[in-house]
Amino acid sequence: MTITDWIGSTAATLTTTAFIPQAWKVWRTNHTADISLGMYILFTIGVALWLAYGILLESWPIIIANSVTLLLAGAVLVMKIKFG
Repeated sequence: MTITDWIGSTAATLTTTAFIPQAWKVWRTNHTADISLGMYILFTIGVALWLAYGILLESWPIIIANSVTLLLAGAVLVMKIKFG
């Protein structure tokens, strides 16, 4: 593993796992009033585009990180829409 791969993988791991506490809290409480719908819509679209970019580059750190982040951010977005 090169230093570039290590930096990319570490960054991907940190930014992806950063969403776990938010998704878990919303899942447990169903409380989404303080979450911006606009931000999560834009963010989820952005992550989907990053995933597409990773697929086009065949870059596994980008693909894996953005697949997980898309799942987490998408779940929060769905709960925001469902619970208001």
